[in-house]
Amino acid sequence: MVKVFRDVAGPCLAPGGSVVAVGAFDGLHRGHRALLGSVRERAPQRRLLPIAVSFEPLPRQFFARGEPLPRLASLREKLAGFAEAGIERVLLLRFDAKLAAMPAETFVREVLAARLGAREIWVGEDFRFGHKRGGDLGLLRRMGGELGFAAHALAPVLADGERVSASRIRALLAAGEFAHAARLLGHPFAIGGRVVRGERLGRKLGYPTANVRLGRRVAPVGGIFAVRVRGAGEAGWPGVASLGVRPTVDGREPLLEAHLFDFDDDLYGRRIEVEFVAKLRDEEKFPDLDALKRQMDRDAAEARRLLGVAHAAAGART
Repeated sequence: MVKVFRDVAGPCLAPGGSVVAVGAFDGLHRGHRALLGSVRERAPQRRLLPIAVSFEPLPRQFFARGEPLPRLASLREKLAGFAEAGIERVLLLRFDAKLAAMPAETFVREVLAARLGAREIWVGEDFRFGHKRGGDLGLLRRMGGELGFAAHALAPVLADGERVSASRIRALLAAGEFAHAARLLGHPFAIGGRVVRGERLGRKLGYPTANVRLGRRVAPVGGIFAVRVRGAGEAGWPGVASLGVRPTVDGREPLLEAHLFDFDDDLYGRRIEVEFVAKLRDEEKFPDLDALKRQMDRDAAEARRLLGVAHAAAGART
């Protein structure tokens, strides 16, 4: 299990030395995993600890000054990804005004060298850090000669000839290009969470849903989707889902509501992952619940068609 630390100051987390990856790591896409793979490979060769440095909130969120920005993964999902990648410790720094104002040279001395005992540092080719983005690979290499570490940049990772980046993946998801985004991510895009009780309106309309609150997370997608739900008793249970504020019933809080086809079980309290397969349409405000119900019927039929799921036999619960 990965151990997480939050503060810049404190005792050295790796007195025997470490191999360190530094980055925002939103989504842990194929490029991120290649970077972490280099750390995982090098650390045991040199008998050093594999460590990742990341930030919460993400730097781009801090500089957005309150404007909501979409994320590819929650913090919980990111930490789980670090553990899967073989990272033993994570320094998850609070990105605030103080950290944003820290000179790059100070970050190298106090965080990478003193706090982490870095002997190798791995970053992306275009990585920048420190006050006004004043630090780069060249600075790391110059200071590494003085402080006793080597610095390496991983070349851009390509998927089918296309450079993998979080911004590109977010754009693809917003456009509903889920298969394309999955090739860059290295896995299908999904949103996970614990199922909570809702207003049970879906059940009254014939479409009971498993509801997941997003909290402060801003999703890169919105609308009505064909989905597969993991954590419901078998891998990838097919269904149809809505992600948004439910304008027909004057909703305010973004909510992920997934209806699982031909499913009859209680999911309350369970953790599920909703994998997005195809976008059906944007959210709409309907004049009444009857109009909403007719559209839900059409959405369910289209999702079944896209997922290759036959309609339930007469009398089966949906």
